[in-house]
Amino acid sequence: FLQDYFTNENRALKKDAQQDYHLDYAMENSTHTVIEFTRELHTCDINDKTITESTVKVIWAYHHEDVGEDGPKYHNSNRGTKSLRLLNPEKTIVLPTAIPYFELVNQNVPVPNKGTTYWCQMFKIPVFQEKHHVIKVEPVIQRGHESLVHHILLYQCNSNLNDSVLDYGHECYHPNMPDAFHTCETVIFAWAIGGEAFSYPPHVGLSLGTPLDPHYVLLEVHYDNPTYEEGLIDNSGLRFFHTTDIRKYDAGVIEAGLWVSLFHTIPPGMPEFQSEGHCTLECLEEALEAEKPSGIHVFAVLLHAHLAGRGIRLRHFRKGKEMKLLAYDDSFDFNFQEFQYLKEERTILPGDNLITECRYNTNDRDRMTWGGLTTRDEMCLSYLLYYPRINLARCASIPDIMEQLQFIGVKEIYRPVTTWPFIIKSPKQYKNLSFMDAMNKFKWTQKEGLSFNKLVLSLPVNVRCSKTDNAEWSIQGMTALPPDIERPYKAEPLTCTSPSSSLHRSLSLQLLVCLTVLGSMLSSLHSWS
Repeated sequence: FLQDYFTNENRALKKDAQQDYHLDYAMENSTHTVIEFTRELHTCDINDKTITESTVKVIWAYHHEDVGEDGPKYHNSNRGTKSLRLLNPEKTIVLPTAIPYFELVNQNVPVPNKGTTYWCQMFKIPVFQEKHHVIKVEPVIQRGHESLVHHILLYQCNSNLNDSVLDYGHECYHPNMPDAFHTCETVIFAWAIGGEAFSYPPHVGLSLGTPLDPHYVLLEVHYDNPTYEEGLIDNSGLRFFHTTDIRKYDAGVIEAGLWVSLFHTIPPGMPEFQSEGHCTLECLEEALEAEKPSGIHVFAVLLHAHLAGRGIRLRHFRKGKEMKLLAYDDSFDFNFQEFQYLKEERTILPGDNLITECRYNTNDRDRMTWGGLTTRDEMCLSYLLYYPRINLARCASIPDIMEQLQFIGVKEIYRPVTTWPFIIKSPKQYKNLSFMDAMNKFKWTQKEGLSFNKLVLSLPVNVRCSKTDNAEWSIQGMTALPPDIERPYKAEPLTCTSPSSSLHRSLSLQLLVCLTVLGSMLSSLHSWS
């Protein structure tokens, strides 16, 4: 049998008066217990969590003995958690057993004993005599390194390079990084921790083998080593399945959001702080009018932030009207980031706006959080997978730093700027401090933080609008204002369904739970709301 339980603030299990979970199927043998059950997405039961497209942390636990009159027995070590998107299952495509693939995998990378390392390695794409389409990409993570490898980005590099760049890898963003690495700025695929294999839709593929396609690529792997473990050697990367059965469209990737910069600032001690990265109408107008006036079609999105991230939304605007959210995750989990397939493809037209909106919590921090590369720094990015491919790699923004500094009382900086971070000239309390030290010296309160947040969201932004060949659209570097939203999007209100109605409704969620139980069988399951 199946029963609906919930927990209170003391973690005590209580049977729910409103039973919202319904058993559809159960099977048990000597090694497995399989239970399939159904629940409404929104039950209007105060003891249930509404199921949305956001990340859900599923908690599982079991005991070898059946439930008695006193309720479930304590599970001891038979427990675990897993972050999932219950409404975003992988669109698996059954591939022919003989489909060819190639791997771009690091070879014996020595991971330093420090918290964050970005490792870059150049690879040459296999030479094809005709056009191929990559139809599936899957991570190749060395066993035991599932928490060490935080994310992997694959960049397209300048096609005029030669094989001498393949000789060695190097730490990314390092002063001694090889010059060739700087030609690799166009993201063509992204994978992050917790994600699994990604299959392209049946009408779209990642093109290889033509003059416009990548010949050399840069594999960037972010290693997260918070315990500073020594002696780690990694051999992780990506596997690409490809075919000569060419699909109708070539896929592209656009990086949108906040340009990674120290000008992205988040005060300490804030239970909630919001940052916005703008893919401006000016950038989309210029790029799309030149490349594809009828628009591009987005089919998947990866939302990306770091440890302070709590929620990310990708908002979409057209002529002052806000459209339905392109993608969102209101329960962002740093350790679970993957491409979200959109239920319906979304068209981006010339003159549209996109805003990547990130919500942070810095309650546990006593110093400023900055935009940057380490996991204690922050990012606010969206990676949009779309078709047909156009010459637009990055559509982002940087907030104005001087008006941020005026908020804390800065009056003047030393010019010309010859040091980084630049130095404050006046007033006296900040004289000769870097702007980072000045921001940390300011006495932040939650009230001040809220006022600062309101200011930052209203500031003009510097537009970043990059092409795939490291060139820039003419709008690059211009100043733009946040959009004037005349008609914000209003979501339809959630409606409840009576627990006594049909079990197989269109808004219900069907789950299959399979537990492997060694040594004993589990003959009942209790669902914890």
